[in-house]
Amino acid sequence: MKLIVGLGNPGKEYERTRHNMGFMAIDAIAQQYNVSFQKEKFGGLYTEIRKDGETYILLKPQQYINLSGEVIKKYMDFYKIPIENLLVISDDLDMEFGRIRLKLKGSSGGHNGLKNIETHLGTQNYHRIKIGISNRKELDTKDYVLGKLNLEEQKKLAEVLEIIPKIFKDYQHLTFENLMNQYNSNR
Repeated sequence: MKLIVGLGNPGKEYERTRHNMGFMAIDAIAQQYNVSFQKEKFGGLYTEIRKDGETYILLKPQQYINLSGEVIKKYMDFYKIPIENLLVISDDLDMEFGRIRLKLKGSSGGHNGLKNIETHLGTQNYHRIKIGISNRKELDTKDYVLGKLNLEEQKKLAEVLEIIPKIFKDYQHLTFENLMNQYNSNR
């Protein structure tokens, strides 16, 4: 069993904001597999995809992004999911908008959602897909990440949301190292 988590903030006011890249990415995966997030447990909306004898739980924590670790920990404990079977999709301020980067492990890079995950799991050693949202230094960071996407960003987002389901499909068959080699070199 594998847990794929998209990070974001719940609620209509946060839809299509830069900080909700994880939610938008995991929605794209769900749409590709014709499943929807209708089940709720442990403070998260989830659905399951069964493919080639493996179960993939897609999760959207419904607490604010900086409390995501609490929800993820509950799922991992309940389903007895080992850390190597966790994949977290999040935004990244330090990458240009629309760039996708897969990481085997690493620090939070100042992302409060990732910090909270590290606190609750007691490790930084989990797989990630980071989606760049750039960093507008002239704006307050909170206002920027919670801001709506402009037209140029929406166009780049459409490209990202085509790639993410492809990454997930390959994730089902490749080692994470091979997945990184394939997708990190292309972008």
